[in-house]
Amino acid sequence: MSVPIPFNKPYFSGNETRYIEQAVRSGKISGDGQFTQRAQTYFERDWGFGKALLTTSCTDALEMAALLLNIGPGDEVIVPAYTFVSTANAFILRGAKIVFADSSATNPNLDAASLAALVTPRTRAIVPVHYAGIACDMATILATAEYHGLAVVEDAAHAIDSFFNGQRLGTLGTLAAFSFHETKNIIAGEGGMLAINDLSFASRSEIIREKGTTRSAFFRGEATEYNWVDVGSSFLPSELTAAYLWAQIENLADIQQQRTALWMRYYAALESLQTLGVGLPVLPAYATNNGHLFYLVCRSRTERDALIAYLGARQILAVFHYLALHTSPYYATRHDGRALPWADHYADCLLRLPLFYELSETAQRRVTEAVLGFYQTYTY
Repeated sequence: MSVPIPFNKPYFSGNETRYIEQAVRSGKISGDGQFTQRAQTYFERDWGFGKALLTTSCTDALEMAALLLNIGPGDEVIVPAYTFVSTANAFILRGAKIVFADSSATNPNLDAASLAALVTPRTRAIVPVHYAGIACDMATILATAEYHGLAVVEDAAHAIDSFFNGQRLGTLGTLAAFSFHETKNIIAGEGGMLAINDLSFASRSEIIREKGTTRSAFFRGEATEYNWVDVGSSFLPSELTAAYLWAQIENLADIQQQRTALWMRYYAALESLQTLGVGLPVLPAYATNNGHLFYLVCRSRTERDALIAYLGARQILAVFHYLALHTSPYYATRHDGRALPWADHYADCLLRLPLFYELSETAQRRVTEAVLGFYQTYTY
């Protein structure tokens, strides 16, 4: 029997446990220790964020963004329907109405051309999601936001080390949220980061992250008292999480080289499927590929489910992705009734193939040969 090929396997460089031990021996394993500071300084210095704050998850980073923007009841926030629930939940928790945008016909990203029609006097923010690490049309999104006076919060959960017209994703919006979940390119098990590009939010971001207190400033000697001054929560990751992440950051170039090589091999091996009408990732001229995930867009849900079963029978785990949020049991009755056909299409037809650092060429060839074998026999 063939050795199973998982969908994902967390990357381990070897230094993670050593750094975790260093954190434990330092006597400082709660948040904002040496590894947290190293990581934040790296992202600010080398990536160009005005301020970077590690969080316990990308979800928490998005929730911090909603708090910083003072989103509240009566406000509207534009979010893609094809995304993870955290993108919407962060703003729903503040009482906002979510206005769902459809995906593009060419890829699962938000259809930027549709944005202007969704803006009302109550709109406060646009939250583009860079699906698969491929940039949204940020020129159109930013122009729409500027014209209407809106904030842009980049959901960059997939987008570490990816670019739009030469600019790093996460540096373009007012704020940006990143994920270091174990399925991402660099990981910490769970973990995230809020990037603050509008420095008018910098001071308050620290307060919100520390339960609404001046704790960070107090421990730096910048405040004489440790006071409760705002709303907030405990968004800090432990030093154990930050220590694991630092070992990943040190190996980012190697990780990215391997993941993009795997992505390119998938594309080359499966490119011929496009003649059948099966979709492969589309990389616009303004975007780069960070090797986050590789997907196929099947021609129907029936075909997608059959391909999953076919691969599963051959010990290959391939999975679908999001269910479109506008049709979800929680939000369907709150949605305004607009049809979002492309979001529905990706929810029904998109399939993700295994992609992780240790995926060997032999195992990857087994995946691609199985996919091609399926299409040699499947009747559409």
